[in-house]
Amino acid sequence: MTTIRIKYLTMLLLMLMGTGAVSAQTADSLSHYLKIAAFNNTGVKADFMVYKASLQKVPQAGAYADPELEIGFFLEPMDIIGGKQVAEFKLMQMFPWFGTKKAAQTEATHMAKMSFEKFRETRDNLYLEVYTQWYLLCSLQQKLMNNRDNKALLTQLEQLALRKFSSPSAGAGAGYSISAPTPPTSTPPAGNGSGMSSMSSMGSGMSSAGSQATTQSTSMSSMGSSGSSMSSGMSNSASGGMSDVLRIQLEIAELDNNIESILSEIKAEKAKFNALLNRSADSEIQIPEAFEQLSFLFDPEAMTKISDQNPMLGMINEEGLAYKAKAEMDKKMSYPMFGIGVQYMLNKKTDDPMFGMGDMNGKDMIMPMISVSIPLYRNKYKAQQRESKFWWQASKEKYANTYNAIESELYKTKHLLDDASRKISLYKKQSDLAETTYNLVVQEFVAGKSDLTNVIQVQRQLLDYQLKKAEAVASYNTMVASIQKLISFKDTEQNVNNTYYGNE
Repeated sequence: MTTIRIKYLTMLLLMLMGTGAVSAQTADSLSHYLKIAAFNNTGVKADFMVYKASLQKVPQAGAYADPELEIGFFLEPMDIIGGKQVAEFKLMQMFPWFGTKKAAQTEATHMAKMSFEKFRETRDNLYLEVYTQWYLLCSLQQKLMNNRDNKALLTQLEQLALRKFSSPSAGAGAGYSISAPTPPTSTPPAGNGSGMSSMSSMGSGMSSAGSQATTQSTSMSSMGSSGSSMSSGMSNSASGGMSDVLRIQLEIAELDNNIESILSEIKAEKAKFNALLNRSADSEIQIPEAFEQLSFLFDPEAMTKISDQNPMLGMINEEGLAYKAKAEMDKKMSYPMFGIGVQYMLNKKTDDPMFGMGDMNGKDMIMPMISVSIPLYRNKYKAQQRESKFWWQASKEKYANTYNAIESELYKTKHLLDDASRKISLYKKQSDLAETTYNLVVQEFVAGKSDLTNVIQVQRQLLDYQLKKAEAVASYNTMVASIQKLISFKDTEQNVNNTYYGNE
């Protein structure tokens, strides 16, 4: 009993604050919050108290039955040979069949181990919740920063649009064309006919005058057309520049709304995170401004480690061993029990010479006693043994079913892990390309070779890829923690101070 308790308390002290291989690769603050959660979480403390309570079952199961003491007094002393009997005392101690007590202790020990595995399962579930909530907060923090960065980009873009709107020369370069004046028409050459020289001369003069009038008229028309076209171009430039500014302001207003929504969501998720740590909802949480993809290599021997270390499988295994020990105990209980005792008779002297018996008159009597229980009704004991065996077989089937379910979950999680890894690479590549494209399209917008629609579209793509990348990294890190949870965070558990739960 003492050896078992020392062993499991030592394991507890080594395991309680264990954060697994994942925590060694994360920020120091995460490791700090994991310790706080293990110390403060009420669910973990409740299961630990259940384990401590189950340990107390072991000495109870190994104890003998209480001895029985019977005392009887005669209201009127009864004449017996050798005196008068005044009182009678009987003390009897029963002993079970050989090995029964040990089997009962074995059952209680396995039940205590089962409670310990339940405690480990609760602790690992808590760690996984802390990991999941932590990376969710990191993702939201990254989302908040991306929205603020994109708001800063749009603010710069708004300044560029305002400059284009306020600068007339910039308006022409913004893609709005001004019509060029129409060139004057040329006069056709005069004819050289021989019979009509005077007529020809007059015609030539009239033709020259008409040609000049036509040229002046055409020139006036061309100037009017040019002025109209310039006025229209300047009007379109002013209108287009102002609409660009307004559209950018609309985008900024949408980002402001997104930022407020994210801040509200972060506040709610911080409250949930603090609840896991059993702290007040408004307790401060330090969230890093950036978080990276964890370095993780899938172990092909993971299922072997799971069968050895997974607390759920350990709990089912201990349950089966407890039923096996109970079947052995039921078998021992079907055998006779032995009792050893003593009977003491308190006598006093009698005046009747017939019962006096000389020196025996009034002498107290002591009589050793032995008793044996006879388990006559066998059906009861046989049914108890069959019941325990059925429970044992049920535990073995439950173990196999749980093992298969965990194996399936492991490979499903590995698939999600690989998928998240591919998405991280994809979104990183797309983010880099979108950032390069954004810089180019902004330059084209300034030069008047592109319109605002392209700039906003690329800007939205850049924001979308950045957010998806952050979500993919958070998902990947959570999947790593999920695999560690299946194997159990027992792998690299570290030594901790034993002052919290105390010594047994």
